[in-house]
Amino acid sequence: MEIKNYIRQIPKAELHLHIEGTFEPELMFEIAGRNGVKLKYDSVEELKTAYKFNNLQDFLDIYYAGTSSLQKKKDFYDLTWAYLEKANEQNIVHTEIMFDPQAHTSRGISFSTIIEGIHEALEDAKEKFGVTSKLIMSFLRHLDEKSAFETLEMSKDYKQWITAVGLDSSEVGHPPSKFKNVFEKAKEEGFRVVAHAGEEGPPEYVWEAVNLLEVDRIDHGNRSLEDDKLVETLVEKKIPLTVCPLSNVKLRNVDKIENHPIKTMLNKGLFATVNSDDPAYFGGYVNENYIAVTDALNLSGNDIFTLAKNSIEASFLEEERKQEILRDLNDFRS
Repeated sequence: MEIKNYIRQIPKAELHLHIEGTFEPELMFEIAGRNGVKLKYDSVEELKTAYKFNNLQDFLDIYYAGTSSLQKKKDFYDLTWAYLEKANEQNIVHTEIMFDPQAHTSRGISFSTIIEGIHEALEDAKEKFGVTSKLIMSFLRHLDEKSAFETLEMSKDYKQWITAVGLDSSEVGHPPSKFKNVFEKAKEEGFRVVAHAGEEGPPEYVWEAVNLLEVDRIDHGNRSLEDDKLVETLVEKKIPLTVCPLSNVKLRNVDKIENHPIKTMLNKGLFATVNSDDPAYFGGYVNENYIAVTDALNLSGNDIFTLAKNSIEASFLEEERKQEILRDLNDFRS
């Protein structure tokens, strides 16, 4: 089978996806229009031309501006459903979606409005497409830990819908240690834990995520490669990395896709996966990320199979569903 068709057809999971980062310009203008929100840009084309970023903060400025049009449960449903349709088209059979409640509650949107819209779309996708999902509630690290605690408290009535908590937004200057107490409390409440680390931040942030937050997964983790001892620890503990190639290039954490470290990660035995991060802003969903690194790094069919297998094994799925997908995946062993 031709390698790009293989990528499109192989079943896979996505573990690093910000639902607000799937907000395509066309949908943004549609939702803004029905809510009477005036966007900074006059057209879809003008907005798309703004998607040129020098760093993470440049992206976040536009990312948070885009959330201003999300106001009602239907908005969050429509946003989530649009992503799930794409996921189904790309043979993503399981997805673990991050959402940023503080980006909305700070604007006066209720926690229930946000999560009910997202949850209904996830349930509908399971029924219509057979796509399973987990929900990850991310804390914004540029805010203080008190705000994270308040968000954790808001989530308690919806614990049955939330599998894990995470940590995202501006990394540099906001180390994982800043959130040690709230992560301890989240674990007491029964949540799994993940954290962005080693995207722009140094390897020390990855160490903190592993040793202080005791995370189940590292989101990104590219800069772990700068520390041989850290690499050894991640391999030994089999801590997954949810890597986002097109995002890394778009935010200039990697200068060009030909220099992306995903192949190096596999060669070193790291538990790496491929994901899309914020695909509406970074030029591609999961398949486009797989294809980009395959073309640039000459990945083999076996590499693709390994990445897809890693994505299932690194998920928070129940063991029965995990084994079901792995059986289906084995039909694609090259």
